[in-house]
Amino acid sequence: MQLRDTALFRQQGYVAGSWIDADHGAVSTISNPATGVGLGQVPELGAAETRRAIEAAHTALPGWRGLSAQARALILRRWFNLMLEHQEDLATLMTLEQGKPLAEARGEIAYAASFLDWFAEEGRRVYGDVIPAPRPDQRILTFKEPVGVCAAITPWNFPAAMITRKAGAALAAGCTMVVKPAPQTPFSALALAVLAERAGLPAGVLNIVTGPAQAIGDVILDHPLVRKLSFTGSTRTGKYLMQRCAGTLKRLSLELGGNAPFIVFDDADLDAAVAGALLSKYRNSGQTCVCANRFLVQDGIYDAFAARLTQAVREQLKVGNGLEPGVMQGPLIDMAALAKVERQVADAVAKGATVLTGGQRHALGRTFYEPTVLSEVTPAMLVAREETFGPVAPLFRFRSDEEAIRLANDTEFGLAAYFYSQGMNRVFRVAEALQYGMIGVNTGLISNEVAPFGGIKESGFGREGSKYGIEEYLDIKYLCVAL
Repeated sequence: MQLRDTALFRQQGYVAGSWIDADHGAVSTISNPATGVGLGQVPELGAAETRRAIEAAHTALPGWRGLSAQARALILRRWFNLMLEHQEDLATLMTLEQGKPLAEARGEIAYAASFLDWFAEEGRRVYGDVIPAPRPDQRILTFKEPVGVCAAITPWNFPAAMITRKAGAALAAGCTMVVKPAPQTPFSALALAVLAERAGLPAGVLNIVTGPAQAIGDVILDHPLVRKLSFTGSTRTGKYLMQRCAGTLKRLSLELGGNAPFIVFDDADLDAAVAGALLSKYRNSGQTCVCANRFLVQDGIYDAFAARLTQAVREQLKVGNGLEPGVMQGPLIDMAALAKVERQVADAVAKGATVLTGGQRHALGRTFYEPTVLSEVTPAMLVAREETFGPVAPLFRFRSDEEAIRLANDTEFGLAAYFYSQGMNRVFRVAEALQYGMIGVNTGLISNEVAPFGGIKESGFGREGSKYGIEEYLDIKYLCVAL
């Protein structure tokens, strides 16, 4: 592993400011999905170590929340600067364990760091209110206070950004945190902890526990000291976590599954729509919760769009090891992900869809899959109902605006949607009719630190990033003073 700063590669958990092994000595081996080569090992921490992490966060809470917002901001900004200084090493580590192309990994590190910078400032703008009292001998005030000890369970597809988007807000608000990273990508999380420690983050404020979901999750979900859980992952798991958190009435932020429509109207700029489609669909090999899952294309331009998208996919999306120059598509994360993509494509073809390009495993083997475009896809196919999480663009045909909106909303999910149109009336009419938390108009890339990220319906609730993100980690206290 070629890192300029080899200390960023840690193979231990991080609890109470110390690097720890599992009490029983068990470890998991982490492999590069592009090659199958083992990268290293991390401890399989269990219930006892997780309880110690929660207790460490609880012990650190009074001191951390007692700092001024400015003092916390200075530490967060140092963490931000260190991430940018080590961007290349962090990106390399991410590509090795997750598989995404190095250019994308660099972009994610910059994106992840931006949340620390943003929330460092937002923490200084947590305002209360003075409320006009109904009686002349009273004064009414409100304060916002940190929720307390928080937990974050994060996914493998954005192993740095999904941590900082949560931890940046929590720490800026004065909370402390225990993070359980995805088992496929623990090294990015541990490298972030190294830099947080260098930035001056006090012991116990941030803790990283690696290991099996059941053992760690059970403690997080049941522990009364954990007052807030933020989770990014599947809707099925989110529902389970919500049920379990009811026992201690934890606050929840859930960013769950998606089935994003990408609508191309007949007045769209087709070149821009194709460029946006490549960004939205094939970034991270289609393994993002907001990537386009269903392409709804108006009948009059359907063939032209299909031809241009197919040509672009063939010419622009080089598949390979993410560390190799020019690679635009890495592997899928594991064999289960590959099997899901194959099942959806086989079902579509069996029910009448046509493969315009791709449609099979790549010659590189392992979990590489050819970037794929399917035409004449219908709502009866699995790809219309399930989140694909792979590099497959299914093209559906529609005739009217009303039909497009009906098809787009015909899902239990409501995370992100996209559409292309040059008509101003249509832009607002369609945007208001789409039942999604985030909508990209004439763009396939919507994520940034200043905008609220989150969904509706069975895609979850709560918002991350933006001025609203810090509110997820604050309680309102009301003070009534008799004069």
